[in-house]
Amino acid sequence: MNLDRIAGIAHQPDGPARGVAVLTHGAGGDRNSPLLQRVCDEWARHGWLAVRYNLPYRRRRPKGPPSGSGDADRAGIVEAIEVGRGLAGGPLIAGGHSYGGRQTSMVVAAGAAAVDVLTLFSYPVHPPGKPERPRTEHLPDITVPTVFTHGTSDPFGTIAELRDAAALIPAPTEIVEITGARHDLASKTNDVAALAVDAALRLLAD
Repeated sequence: MNLDRIAGIAHQPDGPARGVAVLTHGAGGDRNSPLLQRVCDEWARHGWLAVRYNLPYRRRRPKGPPSGSGDADRAGIVEAIEVGRGLAGGPLIAGGHSYGGRQTSMVVAAGAAAVDVLTLFSYPVHPPGKPERPRTEHLPDITVPTVFTHGTSDPFGTIAELRDAAALIPAPTEIVEITGARHDLASKTNDVAALAVDAALRLLAD
C-alpha cells in the first residue's frame, strides 16, 4: 500500500483487517510520536489496520508549530480518511492527539468526511491558563460517537471542563481518565493505548 501522499505509516494486523484507524499528531509532534505508535500497535493487535500520518504542515517542514488557519491541515485530514477508506472494508475510526484531534473533530463536525467513531487524545479544551478561550464551538455539530482520552493533570483542560465540552456532542461519548498524566499522556500505571482502543470499540458496538 502506498501511503506516501499522506506521509503515512501502516500497522498491519495478522489477518484480514476488521476496520481502519487513521490517526495524526499534535502541534509539536509528528507521526512518530510514542503515543501514536503505541495506539496504532494496539489497534493492529485487535485486528485493525492502523495508519499514523503527518499533517500537511509537518510534511512541509520537520519542526515548528502549525501556521495559518488550519484549512490545509483539515484538507489533509479529509485526504487521509479517504485513503484509509480505500485500504480495507469495515468501520473507520479517525482522530489524533491535541491539535490533530481537534482538527479531525472539526472535519467531522463540518461533514467533510465520514467516520464511525472519533478518538481524541488530550483534546485542547482551551489554551493553557486561558479557560476563557474555549475551543468547543464546533462540538455540537459532531454526530458520531466520540472518545476523549485525557490526563487529569492536562493544562489544556481539566476533567470537569472536558466533561462540559463532551456534553455538547449530541452523540454517545466516553471519557477515559488517565490519572496524573499531563498533555503527552505518559503514564507508568495505565495502559493508555489499551484503554483508548477498548473505549472506541465499546462505542462502535453500541
